[in-house]
Amino acid sequence: MGGILLIIVACLFWGMDTLIRYPLVERGINPVTIVFFEHALLTLIFSLGLLGSLRRLGELTLAHFFSFFIIGGLGSAIGTVAFTESFKYLNPSLVILLQKLQPVVAIVLAALILREEIQKKFVIWAGICLVGGLLVSSPDIERLYHLLTTDLKTVTSDFAIKGYGFVAISIICWGATTVFGKYLSLAGYETKSIMAGRFLTGLLVLVPFVKWDQSLLLPTKEDYVRIIVMVIISGALAMWFYYQGLKRLPAKTTAIAEMFFPVFAVGVNWIFLGQGLTELQLVGSGILLFGSLVIQLKKY
Repeated sequence: MGGILLIIVACLFWGMDTLIRYPLVERGINPVTIVFFEHALLTLIFSLGLLGSLRRLGELTLAHFFSFFIIGGLGSAIGTVAFTESFKYLNPSLVILLQKLQPVVAIVLAALILREEIQKKFVIWAGICLVGGLLVSSPDIERLYHLLTTDLKTVTSDFAIKGYGFVAISIICWGATTVFGKYLSLAGYETKSIMAGRFLTGLLVLVPFVKWDQSLLLPTKEDYVRIIVMVIISGALAMWFYYQGLKRLPAKTTAIAEMFFPVFAVGVNWIFLGQGLTELQLVGSGILLFGSLVIQLKKY
């Protein structure tokens, strides 16, 4: 299976995640609590991956430790918490649009850290993919335009600036995760070992953010079941496909393919929640698919 297709499958599972995650947040469950339970369960599931890597402990360098901290502590933990916090300060449409800058961060870091060559043709096709991604978010652009023309203070206040800070943290963390995940793959780590290290590191970093009181308990047994289902779909399955794809692709190409996540998130809302797709969104999806396939086939 081609690397692009593997990343697309991962994005499909991430898109299904929204059916469970956001309803849990809307019911008042602390997002940090949700992310903590996710990492605890995923660490347990992939603990065997850690056992298989014990023989490599003597080979671990400071760069390896740092890479695991980036993908787990920053990418899985801090990035997710920051992204969730940003919704408290900014309009959701603005948060989603700003998140489209993540591939730019990943591509720049891939060039600086992994020394991946960024060809002129790649930049052109990456720009085409970005246009496709923006078209998928066209309803958010319309809502943002309305906000800018009716209530400009909402996006320029000191309160909003805090939100921009949280979004920036999440963009940098997630962009770096792609690059340092590729670094560990190039260093010879197996997918299960990378996933185990990611979730364990993320769990350890999350501990200080958790409120160790009654709020850590979920309201109903069904909520625990929902989190388990979410862990299997968007955690275990999605991340396995993601890292299998990352092994086969440059980090810069992976960053472009990750833009399929909002495509599938919109598609899931259409199928399960009855939120129809516009013509612009369908066109954007087609442009993104075509552009990303050209990048892989031409190996730009």
